[in-house]
Amino acid sequence: MYLKKALWSEGFTAKPAAESSPDDKSASATSSTVGELVNSLNRQRLYREITFSLRTGLRDASAEFSFLRVRGLRSLLKSLRSIAESDSTIQLFCQIQSLPELQVVPVLFQQSLKESEDDPVVNLDHIFGVEPLKIASPSTDAEVALALRVLEGCCLLHRESTALAHRHKAIPVLMNILSIRGVLEQGACLDALISVMLDSSANQTDFDVCNGIEEVALLIRDKQIDENLRLKCGEFLLVLIGHVNGRGRPPLATIHEDIRRLLGEKSASLIWAASQFGSTLDPEQRLTALHIQARRVLESLDLY
Repeated sequence: MYLKKALWSEGFTAKPAAESSPDDKSASATSSTVGELVNSLNRQRLYREITFSLRTGLRDASAEFSFLRVRGLRSLLKSLRSIAESDSTIQLFCQIQSLPELQVVPVLFQQSLKESEDDPVVNLDHIFGVEPLKIASPSTDAEVALALRVLEGCCLLHRESTALAHRHKAIPVLMNILSIRGVLEQGACLDALISVMLDSSANQTDFDVCNGIEEVALLIRDKQIDENLRLKCGEFLLVLIGHVNGRGRPPLATIHEDIRRLLGEKSASLIWAASQFGSTLDPEQRLTALHIQARRVLESLDLY
């Protein structure tokens, strides 16, 4: 989805004050009315485009075959990137997410992030009845990673999506992905965990109950796994500590003690100090600083 300015609206621009004559009040009022009409029509157009894009993506993301779901997830991810470019489209997206049939998060957990059943219940109704048996192909690694990116985007753009994720037991599902999936999904999972837990006490509590810090600590201490994943774990801890730092109340009230116990005093102190970085830096500088500090955390662990 590419949200471009409508061609028909380009001709309707208000005159600068210096160019307007004092006797042209009626023309100015008319121009103002036309401008308001153009803005209203443009908002309606954006609403239709976002709605159509989400509806199309959700239709494919709910399909029975993985290749169709992947296509739908890619479409949704592209739409979210376009929506994030302006405050007006973000507001429209939040408004649209109040419609149950266009909510993205439930579809993710019902389809791509759905946990497979080890012992499916055998049902012979499709043999003796007229309803055909519906068989959904399992989620591929690429599909799960895409779904996690879409989940991350939804939670960052729409705060209530974290509540929707909680209703679908997002934290247990994500922790399961983190423990059994490959590097591609694990990296996306760490980013999704941060977005799901932002300003969500319920999800933070679930993370604490699932011993999330211990799971991340096991990954970052494992020198046999991919180094980029270990760096991602370091970034996760830095962002999480920076987010909850100074609150001193549940949930995650004991996160400093947990990290000290799991990673050692030196690494814990480094993480705490490094998590204070960049409050006055621009986004690109903060991202660079985050990478550097995560590397230092990893080096402090590798010394022992």
